[in-house]
Amino acid sequence: MAKVEGIHHIKLPVSDLARSREWYERVLGLKVELEFPDHDGVVRGVGGHIGDVPVALRAQETAAAGLAGFDPVCFAIADRQAAEEWIAHLDALGVGHPPIVEATTGWMVRVQDPDGIEIRLYSMSKSDVVDHTGKDGYPQPVG
Repeated sequence: MAKVEGIHHIKLPVSDLARSREWYERVLGLKVELEFPDHDGVVRGVGGHIGDVPVALRAQETAAAGLAGFDPVCFAIADRQAAEEWIAHLDALGVGHPPIVEATTGWMVRVQDPDGIEIRLYSMSKSDVVDHTGKDGYPQPVG
């Protein structure tokens, strides 16, 4: 069978490219490396990295509206300390967010982009969290 090797990039729809580009740069540290002009010369997309993750933003109002309130991407962070640092960063910027969540197997920070798309930051360390897998209200193992 053919094999998937990993993630090439994540593309998120936005309703206003300039507004979202500024937000992703300021809040999540997006480093823009490419602009994508359409045939008419208008830039309707950008690409770059958030940490080591390749991310693209593309002007698509309908798609952005359809994802409002949904969490299509969850970036990896180290541990509870990293989650607390993200909360401090968001607070310093005046960006609203709910409290840190003890998720299924890690700590999670949630924030909404300008279109209401929820971006999550989820800890990878298993040493400072309880594994809730299989408990009521949490994911159940398959098989």
